[in-house]
Amino acid sequence: MRNPEIEKKMYDLAIELIEQRYPTGWGGAAVIHTDKDHYFTSVAIETANGSAGLCIEVGAMCEAHKYNEKVTHCLCVTRDDEKSPYKILSPCGICQERLHYWGPQVQVGVTTENGEILFVELKELQPYHWSKAYPAEELDHYIEKA
Repeated sequence: MRNPEIEKKMYDLAIELIEQRYPTGWGGAAVIHTDKDHYFTSVAIETANGSAGLCIEVGAMCEAHKYNEKVTHCLCVTRDDEKSPYKILSPCGICQERLHYWGPQVQVGVTTENGEILFVELKELQPYHWSKAYPAEELDHYIEKA
């Protein structure tokens, strides 16, 4: 279920982190919200070898997992430089799979044409997710219990 207060707070936290961590040039930050009303933030690791990099959201996902908290929302925000508008990035396929650990009801920020803050359930991004080929009980041990 959408929660505009959580969504706005996540967006504000992402902007705050970008402006702090990347005062000039490109910037990106992610925010995860959990069922315990905690917010975890992260940035992408910078490496000389692009294949060694990780998505912006991964650090925040790992924090939620470390504290055994169920992810309810995920948001990734970037900008091209300090003069550019902020953009919400829909989670890539790999991050969608990572988020699926907490179930298909996780709310994710998605890219829109007009730049509005919009969250949808993960299952809306994955209407034909591969897991539907298996009975739910076969996958239960892979998905975090509510």
